[in-house]
Amino acid sequence: MRTLAQWTGAACCAALLIVSAAVSADDHRDDHHKPPLVFNVENTGAHYPTPYFPAFGQLPIIRPLPDPFAGGHDRSYVSWERRRNEIKAAIEKYEIGPKPDCSDCTVSATYTPPASGSNTGALQVVVTRNGKTVTLNERVYIPAGVGNGPFPVVIAMSLAFPPFFVPAIPNYGSLPASVFAGLPVATIDFFHNDVTQYSFSGVIDHTKDPFYQLYPELCAGVCSGTSNSGQYAAWAWGVSRLIDGIEIASKQAVNPLPIDVQHLAVTGCSYAGKMALFAGAFDERVALTIAQENGGGGAPAWRVSHEIEAQGSVEDVDDTDYNWFAGQMKQFAGENVYKLPVDHHELMAMVAPRGLLETGNTDFYWLSNRSNYISARATQEIYNTLGISAR
Repeated sequence: MRTLAQWTGAACCAALLIVSAAVSADDHRDDHHKPPLVFNVENTGAHYPTPYFPAFGQLPIIRPLPDPFAGGHDRSYVSWERRRNEIKAAIEKYEIGPKPDCSDCTVSATYTPPASGSNTGALQVVVTRNGKTVTLNERVYIPAGVGNGPFPVVIAMSLAFPPFFVPAIPNYGSLPASVFAGLPVATIDFFHNDVTQYSFSGVIDHTKDPFYQLYPELCAGVCSGTSNSGQYAAWAWGVSRLIDGIEIASKQAVNPLPIDVQHLAVTGCSYAGKMALFAGAFDERVALTIAQENGGGGAPAWRVSHEIEAQGSVEDVDDTDYNWFAGQMKQFAGENVYKLPVDHHELMAMVAPRGLLETGNTDFYWLSNRSNYISARATQEIYNTLGISAR
């Protein structure tokens, strides 16, 4: 496996090639044979019905990894849209809970450009549902001296505790800022605590967090109802609402946001790497997903981590943060992990046919890098099968 420095370099190269570079002539051919690089809606397959899910007792044991083309689907890209939505539904049902589609929300957005002599503007996105609101207040870095845009943008999954800690601007997440020097790439924060609060230890009651105020029928952590929607569903929802806001603000009458909505990237590291992966997998308007050093619950396959690693040595279904995941995932702890109908090679494959770069860090055993490698190679095989191996 590669060293951290090699992975970081690879991530930067992918970011520059896919986010800031022009699309190749091949992908502009009007022959309808090449899958699109990105889409203009959150979920192109939203019209497909939710598949039937058997009761836990009827779920089969699956070793070593579930077939990503199961259910009678052929292995063509034409069938992938439906299969992707079946995987999405399974991950929501068994792992993270529902990510609402916001069809009953209203979204407004306002962009304030940088003041004279500054590169930092502001984007405010307000989401309203049943009289409750979630407000996203994000910084926008606009590169200087490289034209007027619209610019590709890196959306960084970010933790901030003002006034004690706020990420630097421009905010590239964990990607080295030096690689972007002089390039026409903007950045926008995703301050995830505006949606639901990151917790450092223990399962706590998040029902007062803005997302769960907006969706009281869902809950996280401590849950007394019949539904439990974990924070990765909520954070992915928040990134989608930020993208809604980017689209709205890019069309505002005065001082429109100079962002190219066809070239959006999401990135994060560690728990935020998982966040970036879920955000990119669940929103097809994201052109490039960079999930760095994300550990169990991100790229590594749950069942492979259980199979090849000692209990407690890596993050697995038994040993993860259940603020992040839905309570129903606990039924797949231990040997029951083999009854999980999906695994995270399929979560990563939900990004297809769009760009994906996923990295590990072998300095930290907890990240389950061997499982990460197996899962990532399986995802590469899915991309190969769909005829988009370079993505």
